Amino acid sequence: MSIIVSISIFPLDKGESVSKYVARVIDVIDKYGLPYVLTPMETVIEAEEIDKILALIKDCFSVLERDCNRIIANIKFDYRKGKSGRIKSKIQSIEEKLGRTVSKI
Repeated sequence: MSIIVSISIFPLDKGESVSKYVARVIDVIDKYGLPYVLTPMETVIEAEEIDKILALIKDCFSVLERDCNRIIANIKFDYRKGKSGRIKSKIQSIEEKLGRTVSKI
């Protein structure tokens, strides 16, 4: 089983730049030891258990809740039985079809 989750969570009451708050969320995600990819708009995480993902999301909220009065979170789940390592394999599938890498960073 594989659950890929995209999460974007940040405060709305801390001005234009919220990177220091996003960094706190990434620190929480990193401590879970799950595969993840940070992008400019959201973070994509993969896990084998829904309970682990839900606990991670709760901890991400908690790290902001202590000093943020307004928080927005957008969360998407992609669940698939019988698969794992899907963060890499989904990207590799597109790159194979294109015959090139897709990241231009």
